[in-house]
Amino acid sequence: MFSIPGKQAVTITPKAVAQIRKLMDREGRHGLKIGIKKGGCAGMEYTMAYVDAPEPNDEVIEQDGARVLIAPMAQMFLFGTEIDYQTSLLESGFKFRNPNVADACGCGESIKFKDVEELSAERGEA
Repeated sequence: MFSIPGKQAVTITPKAVAQIRKLMDREGRHGLKIGIKKGGCAGMEYTMAYVDAPEPNDEVIEQDGARVLIAPMAQMFLFGTEIDYQTSLLESGFKFRNPNVADACGCGESIKFKDVEELSAERGEA
């Protein structure tokens, strides 16, 4: 599991906290799990799913009653990400401000991450 002691993998804005709490209450679930998978034109996509309980290596982030779980394989790629919830005339949804993203497709649905070596060097890891 990737982590830095005393630092959460992601931060959650107040708007995202409110939306996550609303979804947890409405669905009667433990929290919202975030992961990544291969797909899309840029190579990777974020995944989000309701969960009833954390799995052994999930990182659990709780903030003001909202609970986000980060899948083990996504932790390194999501470290430093801010999760926001935005509403506009055309769409509403979660937005990820992720410093680990090297590129994104034109539609904004898929992303490409920096190389593992580059991420490690930026974090001062050997």
